[in-house]
Amino acid sequence: MKVDILAIAAHPDDAELSCSGTLMIHKKLGLKTGILDLTAGELGSRGNKETRATESANAAKILQLDVRENLGFRDGFFQHDEAHLIKLITAIRKYQPEIVLANAISDRHPDHEKAALLIKEACFLAGLIKIETAFNGEPQKAWRPKKIFNYIQDRHLEPDFVIDISDVWDTKKESILAYRTQFYSTDIDGPNTYISSPEYLNSIEYRNVMMGKKIGVKYGEGFTCTHSHLGLKDFSNLVFPSIA
Repeated sequence: MKVDILAIAAHPDDAELSCSGTLMIHKKLGLKTGILDLTAGELGSRGNKETRATESANAAKILQLDVRENLGFRDGFFQHDEAHLIKLITAIRKYQPEIVLANAISDRHPDHEKAALLIKEACFLAGLIKIETAFNGEPQKAWRPKKIFNYIQDRHLEPDFVIDISDVWDTKKESILAYRTQFYSTDIDGPNTYISSPEYLNSIEYRNVMMGKKIGVKYGEGFTCTHSHLGLKDFSNLVFPSIA
């Protein structure tokens, strides 16, 4: 299935934490959206591969995604090599996204930076006709997304632009809370981790509030645009802060 916007994420929950509001906004506009998880997040201290699969499926329903797929790369150990690139190129050609949302270019978790580079290269190589791939036994056509935007994750990065997600904040929060084993819950046992405290969830909301403040709205998601310039046809879709 062709999608308009494909978020590619190193781990299940990366997209929910960082760009699910943007996916939901565009879903409401009638676009097709999807998430491509590279790994199952199996090295997470809480939960396991099976619980993460269930949680990511539940989050996909909340976000009304058209597609969600997991490529099964090894969490923490996937490589920037030909085998991984070919598998990712095959998926990009399968879904033919116009826009790709990718992991942060710099972040606390090394998988995020590693994924950002892998995604950038795969998106370019997917457009080369001499790289041959197949899906279900059929040769694939070359496809290169028009734009790659990197979402902002744990480490603060100054955004190049911010999407207003005020209207879908509650849905974004619900999709994050679908990962019950990962984040704070009074009825789930597990070791204390960096992301399992109530303070961590508060920090996610605070970050989205601060991103929103940059453009004069209640909640926002920031993105960096390092691969090309961002162009506008006109000013009709700009967000103007209220003067009240």
